[in-house]
Amino acid sequence: MPANNTQQITVILADDHAVVRSGIRGFLEQDECLHIVAEAGNGDQALALTQAHNPDVLVLDIQMPGRNGIEVAKAVRAAGLNMGILILTAYDDEPYILGALQAGANGYVLKTAEPDELVEAVHSVYEGKSVLDPLLTQRLWQQVASRSANHEGAIAEALTSREIEVLRLVARGFTNKAVAAQLGISDRTVQGHLANVFEKLHAQSRTDAVMIGLRLGLVSANDR
Repeated sequence: MPANNTQQITVILADDHAVVRSGIRGFLEQDECLHIVAEAGNGDQALALTQAHNPDVLVLDIQMPGRNGIEVAKAVRAAGLNMGILILTAYDDEPYILGALQAGANGYVLKTAEPDELVEAVHSVYEGKSVLDPLLTQRLWQQVASRSANHEGAIAEALTSREIEVLRLVARGFTNKAVAAQLGISDRTVQGHLANVFEKLHAQSRTDAVMIGLRLGLVSANDR
């Protein structure tokens, strides 16, 4: 749905089908806050344009000529670029989903999503929230939670109770500022706790940390 404020959010679209890009652009530009600064038809172009424009949000397909979307996300994070990365794809296979999240993507949405869901997803990753397509959520949670994670049990024990609190609030989509307000601590303290969580869980992103937390039983589906 269109936003009511005038905050400009810059976006780069990357998909190897021009018709698909045109459709996505049309959906996003219904929101006056979203500004498409560039489009890419392959992964290498997407990475180059991202480095040149440093957008607020990068919307990536997975299967593209050259680098695929997961490889682009990984390269963007390796370059230290701190932007929202949203995977928008037709692939609903678990390896793709987990690969994208581990590469540093903030969200994963299917191309079957409604236009307002796509717009909301772009806003959410811009705000640092984690987004997973509702059609994938229950199935993925069940599959991941059913796996054995014996080697991760020792890692989980290293998390403090406060770090677990922070992780659970992050799983609910709270920003660092919102987590700080909930717990009565500073934004800087929240950042410190998250840094510890990422290190202990070997997580590459907020979404990756939540996925690992779910696998370890630190986060439940009710926290989402």
